[in-house]
Amino acid sequence: MKKILVPIDFSKHAEFAAVIANKIAKKSGSRIYLLHLIELPSSVVEISSSSRFSIPESMLYLRKIKEKIVLFKERIFSKDIDVQHIIKLQTPYEGILKYAKKLEVDLIIMGSKGHSKFEEILIGSNTEKVVRASEAPVIVIKKDPDKFKLNNLVFVSNFEKDNTIAFEKFLTFANQFKSKIHLLTVNTPHKFENTFDAELKIKNFISPYTLPSHSINVYNDHSVEKGVLNFLKNKKADLIALSTHGRSGLSHLFNGSISKNLSKTALKPVLTFKI
Repeated sequence: MKKILVPIDFSKHAEFAAVIANKIAKKSGSRIYLLHLIELPSSVVEISSSSRFSIPESMLYLRKIKEKIVLFKERIFSKDIDVQHIIKLQTPYEGILKYAKKLEVDLIIMGSKGHSKFEEILIGSNTEKVVRASEAPVIVIKKDPDKFKLNNLVFVSNFEKDNTIAFEKFLTFANQFKSKIHLLTVNTPHKFENTFDAELKIKNFISPYTLPSHSINVYNDHSVEKGVLNFLKNKKADLIALSTHGRSGLSHLFNGSISKNLSKTALKPVLTFKI
């Protein structure tokens, strides 16, 4: 992992994302890009170090933003971490995807609730759009990550063949941090498998890979969402990982939105991989 993109709007949740980025960068040696996206009058079409502004207010605003970013960097990030910053005129959704692709980042880390357009978590928001469309994995964080670790990671899946690429990316992530992984599939009344068959399916899925310390878990519940939440009550987990179809965000895996229950009850960082 070489490059991490962190969109910031100076909210406390953007700060949560930056704190996690700092912790991950310490272990991975990654470069961090802080991306601040702003909307100014239409007469201002570009912001860069070489731009000249005809509107004094815009120049003053830009200078203040740069000062805030410098203070933000000094307060959050360790001195030995390479932190770059980018300030651009663009909507959050379009700007995040554009610069993630342009910079060829390995990971995006986003706060789940800010004071600009980063509202809600995952479903029906700019964050959900990024999760759905981003080719790079995305970590969404809602809770203060003061005690954040990467010791125990939960990978939630149906362990079908189309999850192979997502799992390989997850495995690379877990191996980099020497994490223990907990493989989880949730049986529901509408799509039920007996425990023996479900466990065998997981074993066959992971058989081509060399896994670190891990556990195989089959959980029965009324829905995948409730199963994940109840599983987390009895299992230590630092992060929840799952795959997402680009066409439907996370709704293909969960019956409806996980935004309310998962964000309010579990409050765990969520790592998503597009398949």
